[in-house]
Amino acid sequence: MAGLRAAAEPTRLRLLALCAQGELTVSELTHILGQSQPRVSRHLKLMCEAGLLDRFPEGAWAFYRLAGKGAGAELAGTLLALLPAGDPTLSLDLQRLDGVRAARAERALAYFRDNAARWDEIRSLQVDDAEVERALVSVFAGRKISELVDLGTGTGRILEVLGPHVERAVGIDLSREMLAAARANLERAGLRNCMVRQGDITQLPLAAGSADAVTIHQVLHYAAEPGLVVAEAARVLRPGGVLAMVDLAPHGLEILRDQHAHRRLGFSDAEVEGWLAAAGLVPDGTIRLPGGPLTVVIWRATRPIDPATGAFA
Repeated sequence: MAGLRAAAEPTRLRLLALCAQGELTVSELTHILGQSQPRVSRHLKLMCEAGLLDRFPEGAWAFYRLAGKGAGAELAGTLLALLPAGDPTLSLDLQRLDGVRAARAERALAYFRDNAARWDEIRSLQVDDAEVERALVSVFAGRKISELVDLGTGTGRILEVLGPHVERAVGIDLSREMLAAARANLERAGLRNCMVRQGDITQLPLAAGSADAVTIHQVLHYAAEPGLVVAEAARVLRPGGVLAMVDLAPHGLEILRDQHAHRRLGFSDAEVEGWLAAAGLVPDGTIRLPGGPLTVVIWRATRPIDPATGAFA
């Protein structure tokens, strides 16, 4: 009953329809609805308390999205199916939403336009991204993945690559600029099963054993303590879950440390296997992709299953 009461108001139904399209902030919803921010915030609070929406803080901002699980999510889906497709108010809201998305995409484009030289210089030193992405997809081929977590998601590219192959995916990153770009990219790709969250990848805002798969793509060489990142990835993996880490083999290009903030110049198999063992994971093969002069490596590992209980070994 609480969910029905929370939705039983025209503005809240409009909010429900909008949040079903993707993540939106209070200011974006205020712009679309043409109502005051305090009023919109009150509606959102009631809907979150009733389980119809999820709220995700990000610094001084908060993003709202249709609830992903629970009775509230089921009720929200039922209510959305009953909304009239040709309603003029809802149609106008969606037109305004298109404008919000276009503004987001332009901000993301400007960010990458300003930083294009940095990315292009690094890409030119290693194997083509498409080859790496094909190899990463092959790591999870044939597996049913309900929950994927991408650590240090950046622009959300790994979510774009793996999103079509999983039920749900979330990317974690500290940078609001990167998250803004990722949201624009995911919206453009139509991947509503993927979302991004602001967070520290050494202290994930996720429950233990909540993911079937975790990816760490070209992130560890920036980390002060890569082993802590691997340990946190292991914490959120379910028994039988798979971790895929993509990074560089050892190299001597000091320019990457001096000009591109790389703390580490690649990693040896032995070092990676040490982190995996400390985190309770079992190495499960590597893929090496030589480039010029950098070699990209994909290390795969699994979370063991206790045969007697089916839980963590």
